[in-house]
Amino acid sequence: MERDLVGHLFVVEAVARRKGFAAAAGELGMSPSAVSHAVRLVEERLGQAIFARTTRSVALTEAGEALLAGVSPALADIADEIERLRAAKGRPGGVLRLNAPRLALPLALTRILKEMVDRHPDVTVDITVDEGLADIVGEGFDAGVRLGEMIARDMVAVRLTPPFKAILVASPHYLTSRGRPEMIADLAAHHCIGFRGSRSRALYRWELSENGKDVAVETLGPLVVSDAMSALDLAREGLGIAYLFEPLVRADIAEGRLVQLLSHTAIEEPGLFLYFPKRASLSPKLRAFIDTARRVQRQATEEAASVHQARSSRGGGRAAPIEKGKTQ
Repeated sequence: MERDLVGHLFVVEAVARRKGFAAAAGELGMSPSAVSHAVRLVEERLGQAIFARTTRSVALTEAGEALLAGVSPALADIADEIERLRAAKGRPGGVLRLNAPRLALPLALTRILKEMVDRHPDVTVDITVDEGLADIVGEGFDAGVRLGEMIARDMVAVRLTPPFKAILVASPHYLTSRGRPEMIADLAAHHCIGFRGSRSRALYRWELSENGKDVAVETLGPLVVSDAMSALDLAREGLGIAYLFEPLVRADIAEGRLVQLLSHTAIEEPGLFLYFPKRASLSPKLRAFIDTARRVQRQATEEAASVHQARSSRGGGRAAPIEKGKTQ
């Protein structure tokens, strides 16, 4: 392979990963025409098309898939080595690509990102919101964020939040008009806001606890969404019962916008984790993010402990115990 093609191969990889010339141009800081020229040059040298193009989509041809399967690992190694050399001379930099569900921002990422912007201004964190379980390696992400139970065992996982409960909530308006369920079986007569992941056609079953055993409950209702934040918005508007993580609705419950239902059925989830392949942990930009996440979690734990101690010292009754998650 001629040496002058190496730089163009990075452009080809970006187009394939971003599934479009304009998106790749934005990521690379190039014009769409320059991206198109780089791809065309590689195709001319190879003597065959790398991408099948239509007015609406861009997809790899069989030759393109074979090319990237062979060169992508080497391109990743080159990019990582360049990044390490730059970091050795100063601050970490580059684009850190994360795949995460929408709820990860209010639960964990927003606070981390505030610290990242101040501490590591040369790192751009590019977040793709995805409610499904992505192949972060195959799709070109540096790391993903998911519940601990969803992460493959061959991945390195770093805790971002303590464990939290999954609970049922509805607005006072909904409960006034439709009544309040007293047991799990009563949910069959209610408008339950369904959830379907962006990569799945099957409705998610609500995981609840009944008589000390976990049960998966099929829900019925006129509304189905593909992300938790949309379910929260609909629940606030009185359109049904939502199944959500407690930290997302803590303020709504405290301020009376939502009411927790069937509290005895709530189960505990392991919390959110950052996950990535082992080799990625050598990346300075990812190490910077991990260090920042750990610092933020320590601060949150200390703040929660301080609030707990203050409540106890005021003699306002016995405060609830604080859950502490382990940073892995």
